[in-house]
Amino acid sequence: MPQASLKLSPHDQQVLDSIFDPLELGSSQSFDSVPAESDLTDVEPDTEAIRASRELELRAIALSEKGELDEALEVFRQSLNLAQRASVLNNRAQTLRLAKRDEEALDDLNRALELANDQQTRTKCHSHCQRGVLYRKLDNLDAARADFGAAAELGSKFAREQLVEINPFAALCNQMLRQAFDQLK
Repeated sequence: MPQASLKLSPHDQQVLDSIFDPLELGSSQSFDSVPAESDLTDVEPDTEAIRASRELELRAIALSEKGELDEALEVFRQSLNLAQRASVLNNRAQTLRLAKRDEEALDDLNRALELANDQQTRTKCHSHCQRGVLYRKLDNLDAARADFGAAAELGSKFAREQLVEINPFAALCNQMLRQAFDQLK
């Protein structure tokens, strides 16, 4: 069966591009100029307290992955006692989410974003994504959209996908395209 091709006018293509480009129209940055998420890094001072905090953080993550959430939360607490670090708060938020303690997770993510500086782009990106997911779960789509937008500008492909998914115009456009393709069959 021959494949039908759709011919779009330049205006129609521009409309589709604006719908599926989740960055705000007023944004100074396009997705072509954002780094890949894998290129994001966290730069922290190299002190004994931060090294010890990082070791405890990694141990807590491993405990979380094994499902030992209470123990993991205790080790995260110890890590934070050594050094208040944004990545610890972000990772503890994930464990709190697994423990179904969303409000506490939201508090940790807010604090992580307050602490994260311009040299901690990976933690900023992950915290915005996580908080966006929580806001979406709580039906606060405006806040979710803002967080996913911030993470997308930092390079998160997941955040870009979420922005398209929660964009009502994109959903309507997808529905219309499905109907058009169904009619072409």
